[in-house]
Amino acid sequence: MSLTKEHILTLLEEVKDPEIPVLSLVDLGVITGVVISEEEHVTVNMTPTFAGCPAMDYMKKDVERTLEQHGISKYTVIMSFDKPWDSNKISDKGRQHLKEFGLAPPPKYNMVLDLDILEYASCPYCNSDNTTMRTPFGPTLCRSMHYCNDCRQMFEQFKPL
Repeated sequence: MSLTKEHILTLLEEVKDPEIPVLSLVDLGVITGVVISEEEHVTVNMTPTFAGCPAMDYMKKDVERTLEQHGISKYTVIMSFDKPWDSNKISDKGRQHLKEFGLAPPPKYNMVLDLDILEYASCPYCNSDNTTMRTPFGPTLCRSMHYCNDCRQMFEQFKPL
């Protein structure tokens, strides 16, 4: 069987974000590249969401473990910040999974992140925009806390970056 980039990405759909177990690293946009050499050596490039993310080593090991479980023994997994991650890299499927998990997906933005969008989030429970940011500091670096004034639920938003 000849390895393809698409095949590797399908395998890596199994690798979930350790903090958001419904979201694959592929849908999160953390897997930034897959290269397969003529000798069928697989190189997976990853860019973590935050430089200080405590899950970086865990994610890398989970990618390696998944490749090995599928019989791929010649691989290299590279963690790099050469191409910074931003929240626009989250796939539409990933945004839907965030919402179903109870996390408001970050809004998409063009070119420059306007800091005002950090304060606004749609409620993942009732879709209301009548929300208030309670604090930009959530349980992890990548989340903020919001309150819905309509359904009166607290919720987290995956921060736009």
